[in-house]
Amino acid sequence: MTGTTTEAPGGQVELAIGGMTCASCAARIEKKLNRLDGVAATVNYATEKARVEYGPGVSVAELIATVEKTGYTAELPPPPEPVETPEPAAEPDPLRERLLISAVLTVPVVLLSMVPALQFDNWQWLAFALTGPVVVYGGLPFHRAAWTNLKHGAATMDTLVSLGTLAAFGWSVWALFLGHAGHTGLRHEFALTAQPGTASSMLYLETAAAVTTLILLGRWLEARAKRSAGAALRALLGLGAKEVTVLAGGRETRLPLARLAVGDRFLVRPGEKIATDGVVVEGSSAVDASMLTGEATPVEVTVGSAVTGATVNAGGRLVVEAARVGADTQLARMAELVERAQSGKAAAQRLADRISAIFVPVVILIALGTLVGWLLTGGTPAEAFIAAVAVLIIACPCALGLATPTALLVGTGRGAQLGILIKGPEVLETTRRVDTVVLDKTGTVTTGRMTLVAVHTAEGTTETEALRLAGAVEHASEHPVGTTVAEAAAKRLGALPPVTEFRATPGRGVSALVEGHRVTAGRGLRLSTGTPATAPTPDGPAPGSTDALPSALRAAQTAAEAAGRTTVPVGWDGAVRALLVVSDTLKPTSAEAVARLRALGLRPVLLTGDHRGAAEAVAAELGITEVIAEVLPEEKVAAVRRLQAEGRSVAMVGDGVNDAAALAQADLGLAMGTGTDAAIEAADLTLVGGDPRAAADAIRLARRTLATIKGNLFWAFAYNVAAVPLAAAGLLNPVVAGAAMACSSLFVVSNSLRLRRFRAA
Repeated sequence: MTGTTTEAPGGQVELAIGGMTCASCAARIEKKLNRLDGVAATVNYATEKARVEYGPGVSVAELIATVEKTGYTAELPPPPEPVETPEPAAEPDPLRERLLISAVLTVPVVLLSMVPALQFDNWQWLAFALTGPVVVYGGLPFHRAAWTNLKHGAATMDTLVSLGTLAAFGWSVWALFLGHAGHTGLRHEFALTAQPGTASSMLYLETAAAVTTLILLGRWLEARAKRSAGAALRALLGLGAKEVTVLAGGRETRLPLARLAVGDRFLVRPGEKIATDGVVVEGSSAVDASMLTGEATPVEVTVGSAVTGATVNAGGRLVVEAARVGADTQLARMAELVERAQSGKAAAQRLADRISAIFVPVVILIALGTLVGWLLTGGTPAEAFIAAVAVLIIACPCALGLATPTALLVGTGRGAQLGILIKGPEVLETTRRVDTVVLDKTGTVTTGRMTLVAVHTAEGTTETEALRLAGAVEHASEHPVGTTVAEAAAKRLGALPPVTEFRATPGRGVSALVEGHRVTAGRGLRLSTGTPATAPTPDGPAPGSTDALPSALRAAQTAAEAAGRTTVPVGWDGAVRALLVVSDTLKPTSAEAVARLRALGLRPVLLTGDHRGAAEAVAAELGITEVIAEVLPEEKVAAVRRLQAEGRSVAMVGDGVNDAAALAQADLGLAMGTGTDAAIEAADLTLVGGDPRAAADAIRLARRTLATIKGNLFWAFAYNVAAVPLAAAGLLNPVVAGAAMACSSLFVVSNSLRLRRFRAA
């Protein structure tokens, strides 16, 4: 993002937000931005970013000014640094420094206040001297944020912490200087609950110091956990090569990756990362794409093969022509999808944000009510005060704000590592409801490439002879079936014999002289019995007619075509002597993928434009009983709609341009990353590799992430619902309340981090 965005007449922008300390802050900023005409904003507390869509009448400068008026900072993310720029030295962590100093000062205060045996004469004055810097210096971020929010007529978690710690410290100062707590010989005991006593002799120095330090500790651990949660995205962004060896004018030049342009040719030596997406123009090798697709098996590439940036050349020397660079590469698009997903909010989190926005003022009222209630029911001022402070401290809604973002950070990041890209949190809700999965056939459960699967020969003809002659005559053909036959023959037999007098008849087949034989291949060319080998083959009748096949070949043809396969009769010297069978073969993992989808409670449906015989043959191999066949590309959408009209929630897995509309229509669209850009753009989940098993893994991961979010929200709500009444009843000391509040946030983050252990089945 660059500064020129500010001149755009509307659009979308991402802002880096500074100064947020809890979910209430994010909710306030979001509310202020959304009040602007034509603005739709989402503010994420965990990523500290705001994604804003704005209309023509709004500028980015106005958006930034609105955030600043709310009491926070906002700026456009800095442009990426050139790759040759060295990494800056690690910056000091002010939060960590504040925490360490506060902890060193707090420990003796807590020990002196809790252990009467350590309380020497006038110990309280030492405790006071140590507590002052903790409250003032350690708690400064809370006090500063509370004051800023107060000036804007708002209250956040910092308001609660600041009020609680300053009240505890202020009470202690009054008791020391104006009450009886400053007398020599004072002894002080610690209790987990509010205790009766003489108000003027009660000290809460350990409360002020310990609560400040515990919340600083919680903030620091939370910050570390958030950094850890986003580690997968940072690792993804760091996968790419930093430099590239460009070939120009017969010379090799080492350049920063940023200077590589589309069309440049670059060298990739064994063990090096491929610098960017491109096409191999020289050499062959095996490429390890596991860091992008999660698939461990290297992929063989040769001249003409497409390769992806950040994958590793595991074998020979390659020369690649750059096809996409910068933000257009697959790696950059993956990172953008992951980051977009991480900045979103699930429906449950939006509810939590609305609750957080009103929660703090309600808590302050509860604290005041607790104070008054204790005094009216005969409680001492000390008991009333300590219960009110405990309410303020324990009720911070931090865990609510972290419940969704941290789970999304970890879940989408882990998905990226496994080659699964989740577009947004709303996708998670859909995965729970899906009950039917529609699988496109070609390119999804099949390889999408024709393969020679069988060679049947007549009596007296060997398979090698038939394949050699057929491969030779088809070698000059441009038809996909002919190319398949020629490639299979060359792979099995090596060099093929030369041909002369080659003739191709569109829609009928090919013929040529090979080793003295007039060889024909195709169903539309007539083989005239007794025709001399050197005589040209006459044009035959309409396509589809062939000379009589021997009974064994006719039976093989009938069986193959019943299974939806294509047959190619081959003959020479006036007789049909072989039958070649080609087919689009199943991917080796497709049957397992279907079984995994069934295990998730999904009902598989095969959808294809192929004729029913071929579709049902494939479905039988996969164990699918429901087949929708012979549909045109535009009819795929109608097929999905019919299933939805039956009350089903439909997931669609596809890869081609003709699948894009159906993917968009489905409740959940899953695009194979080996497919077209249109399909990927229309889908909700992208499977970077071509393995259909990843569809089940993607749904499992999405469901696990959603379950983690809901678990986080439940425990965050349950914590506040249970803790506030306990604090108001005087059953929690503010120190214990502070520790519990910090632990609630850590629990939510730690629960989310468990998603890092998700494994593909």
